[in-house]
Amino acid sequence: MDFLSFKTISAKKSSVIKLKSWIIIDATNQILGRLSTKIACIIMGKHKPFFSPHINCGDYVIVINSNKIKLTGKKWKDKKYIHHSGYPGGRKIIYIKDLLNKDSRNIIYKSVKGMLPKSRLGRLILKNLYVYPKSEHKHKAQKPVLLK
Repeated sequence: MDFLSFKTISAKKSSVIKLKSWIIIDATNQILGRLSTKIACIIMGKHKPFFSPHINCGDYVIVINSNKIKLTGKKWKDKKYIHHSGYPGGRKIIYIKDLLNKDSRNIIYKSVKGMLPKSRLGRLILKNLYVYPKSEHKHKAQKPVLLK
């Protein structure tokens, strides 16, 4: 390798796959937005020195205790998710309190998904995120590391 060259070396898909690791994040008493930005950076791979925006080079993230997440301010009663079916009268509104009672994993999935690229790569990166409502998970064989 020529160290006097000023060429930028871009990571290749074949070299990145071997360097992925598994990380556990405990969501107990964590604020949703701050936790989601941390997760999005890790699953995109922005914390690595060989980050490339066109390759899935991030790590796998396991989030446990998603039902103990916190929100600041009046968001528990004011924040809502709106989607529309495309038909007249097809607007659906679900408040975050109801979403927590229904499935607390969707709160973290929706928050992280909004921070990822809106492309095929973003949908592929989102598959590196595993969220569990309790402290048990099924990834013990991968020997994940707890992130402080």
